[in-house]
Amino acid sequence: MFCQKCGQEISDNAVMCPNCQTSSSPAVGKTAPKSYLAQAIIVTILCCWPLGIPAIVYAAQVNSKFASGDIEGAAESSKKANMWSWIAFAAGLIVVGGYAAIMALGAIASQN
Repeated sequence: MFCQKCGQEISDNAVMCPNCQTSSSPAVGKTAPKSYLAQAIIVTILCCWPLGIPAIVYAAQVNSKFASGDIEGAAESSKKANMWSWIAFAAGLIVVGGYAAIMALGAIASQN
């Protein structure tokens, strides 16, 4: 592998060019994908914790994968964290909506 800045040959597992001190990571100059960690934690606590746990796990993987140069893996983990956050949110809404409907029907039935 060659340094992108100075052109000197460097080893494939080198983190930095020994000649110009430029990072050899493919992630240099790119922005990390959004991790959705805050959303994952919020939906886990407030909505549906069994479905929020995968969201937290995937969200926690985003930055470490990006830092190691696995840009595609980081993007995939970001996408899955977002998906599981929305699934947990929807499940929480369904449960709360179902509970409210049952309580409303019970209140109506007790008035008759």
